Amino acid sequence: MSEFDLIYQDSALLVFNKPSGLLSVPGKGPEKADCLRTRVQQIYPEALTVHRLDMSTSGILLMARSAALHRTLSIAFQDREVKKRYVAVVDGQMLKNSSEEWQLIDKPIANDWINRPLMKIDPQEGKPSQTHYKVVSYNAATDTTRLELAPITGRTHQLRVHLQSLGHPILGDHLYASPEVMTKSARLMLHASQLTFAHPVTGEVIDLHCHPPF
Repeated sequence: MSEFDLIYQDSALLVFNKPSGLLSVPGKGPEKADCLRTRVQQIYPEALTVHRLDMSTSGILLMARSAALHRTLSIAFQDREVKKRYVAVVDGQMLKNSSEEWQLIDKPIANDWINRPLMKIDPQEGKPSQTHYKVVSYNAATDTTRLELAPITGRTHQLRVHLQSLGHPILGDHLYASPEVMTKSARLMLHASQLTFAHPVTGEVIDLHCHPPF
C-alpha cells in the first residue's frame, strides 16, 4: 500500500497527516510491517522519520529527505525548539482558570514495567514531564471537554498519562481509560494539529496546521 495524506513538501521536508490506527514506523512482526514510513518510502525512498505519533494518534508527522537533514531536525526536537500542539477530547468537565490561560501538568513519567507497554506517574523514578493545556469548550450533552495541548517534554504516552492522572482520560483510549470512557469514541480523540519549527535549510519559520477530524 502507498496511500498517505501529504500536506507539505519541498526539497528538504515531507509532512503528512497520519491517520489514527496506522503505525508511524514498523512494529515487531510481519503483521506490523504496514506503517506510514513504509508507505511513504515506496514513493520517496529517501524519507526518514524524524519523530513519531502513537498508532492511535492522528495528525502532523514530519520526515526528512536526507540523513543530514534528519540529524538537524532530530536535534531541534531534542532541544525543544519545535513547537507542537494537539487537540484532545477528554471525559468529564475540566474547568478554565480565571484568566483562561494555559495551565500546567508537571508530573514525572516512568515505564510501568509490570503493565508494559503502559507508562505511569512516578515521583521517585519518573523522568520530568510537563504538559500545558487549555480548555476550549465543554459539551454537557456528552460530559466531555475539548482541550488544546502543548507538551514541553516528549515522553511516551505523555499526554494520555497526564490527562488520565487528572481523572480526565482521553476518549477512546484503550490503554488508560475505563471501558466506559474507551467506548465513548471509536478512535482515540487525540490529534497533532500544529507543528512550528525552523526550516533546516533556509531557517525560515515553518508553521503547519492540520485540523482534527473530530
